[in-house]
Amino acid sequence: MFTKDNIRHVFFDLDNTLWDHRGNSEATLRQMFKDYQITEQYNLDFDAWHEVFYEKNEYLWAELREGHIQKQTLRDRRFAEPFKYFKIEDPTLSEKFDMNYLERMAKMKGEVAGAKDLLEYLSPYYTLHVITNGFEEVSQAKIDNAELSAYIETLTCADEIGLRKPDPRLFELAASKAGASKEESVIIGDDWIADVLGGTSFGWKAIFFDSLNDGNQLDGVPNVKKLEEIKQYL
Repeated sequence: MFTKDNIRHVFFDLDNTLWDHRGNSEATLRQMFKDYQITEQYNLDFDAWHEVFYEKNEYLWAELREGHIQKQTLRDRRFAEPFKYFKIEDPTLSEKFDMNYLERMAKMKGEVAGAKDLLEYLSPYYTLHVITNGFEEVSQAKIDNAELSAYIETLTCADEIGLRKPDPRLFELAASKAGASKEESVIIGDDWIADVLGGTSFGWKAIFFDSLNDGNQLDGVPNVKKLEEIKQYL
């Protein structure tokens, strides 16, 4: 059974837990399609292309998390391969998309529904932190532009040590930066493997933000569909 006894530090995943990566990403790419006139030049429908991009990007991030590829490989492939799927092989176009995608997306302000309200609710009682597998060069900008930085005490990015959740060494770094013991800590995230299994294996408590209705269950780990439901546990 989950209890909040002794918890003093709450660690949040960033993308799709606090910051709406899926929504911000799609909006950014849709605008880039217009700016680069992709539909007009290549007769390519955005929604059809985005479906391929989304699947490819998710696959590459899983490969990165497992240590099968490096960060630069993900960046080299995530646009080149979806364009190639539609018979567009233009390295310059893919490189432009990759560079502008990160820059533009980091400026997006979309938070996951209820994120700021939850942080405001928790901040008087807990010290709040972010631990993310996202790229270091944009993670702080995401927090700032979504106006969440006032609530966050520390930010730990996988790029700092080249290791990603669920690797325990990233949790160790986050705990060290926060000055938090395992008994005092809980992680909240939407990734079952990286956040929940990674966090509990390290010795933290966990709350699974099951926004996509995956249905994964683990004894002692609450499963919530909306961020506001976390208030009943903390």
